[in-house]
Amino acid sequence: MLTLPDSLRDAFKEPLGPVTTDAEELLAAAAQTRAERAAPDAPVVAVGDVVTYHLREAGRVPDVALIDGKTEREAVDAAIESALAAANDRRISVENPAASLSAELLEALAEALSAADPVIIEVTGEEDLAALPAILAAPDGASVVYGQPGEGMVRVPVTPESRAEARELFEGLDGDVEAADEALGIAPDGGR
Repeated sequence: MLTLPDSLRDAFKEPLGPVTTDAEELLAAAAQTRAERAAPDAPVVAVGDVVTYHLREAGRVPDVALIDGKTEREAVDAAIESALAAANDRRISVENPAASLSAELLEALAEALSAADPVIIEVTGEEDLAALPAILAAPDGASVVYGQPGEGMVRVPVTPESRAEARELFEGLDGDVEAADEALGIAPDGGR
C-alpha cells in the first residue's frame, strides 16, 4: 500500500523523540504524558521485538506490540524470542514487506488499538515503519516506542505536534495515502 522512497530514507534515520536505554525512565515519561493529557488509559505501543521485550521486563505489557522476530535485520536473541513467544497476549499475524506499510498491517494496528486487552501483531517481513501509522492512529496521551539502531529506544508522546510531524513523513511515502488513512480508520486531518 505504501512504500518508503529512497529520497526519504535519511529522514527516517532521525529519531522522532528522545533516545534512552532505560525502560523504567521511559515508562515514567509515558505515565507523565498520560497524566498531562488527562488520558489515563492511553496506550503504550511498542514497535520491535527488543523494545517490546524491554518494556515487558520493566513490568509494562505494551497495549499493542509489533514484532517480526528480527533486530537490525538479524534474528533476535533466543531469550527475547522465547519470552515474547510465551506472552499470553492475543495475536494477529500480518504480512508486511520491508520498507513498506501493507493494508493488512494498518488494519491490524487499528484493530489492536481499539482492543481492550494487549495485542501482539506478528509481522512476516518488517515492522520498521509501523511507528508512523501508530502515532497517527493512537489517541492523544499515548506513547509510541520504537528502537533506534545501535542507540536505544525512542518514545514519541502522541500529541497534535508529534502527529503533524508523523503526518508529514507519512504523506511522503509512495502509494495511496488516502486508502492507508482509511485502513487505519483515521481522517487525513488526524481525526478519528
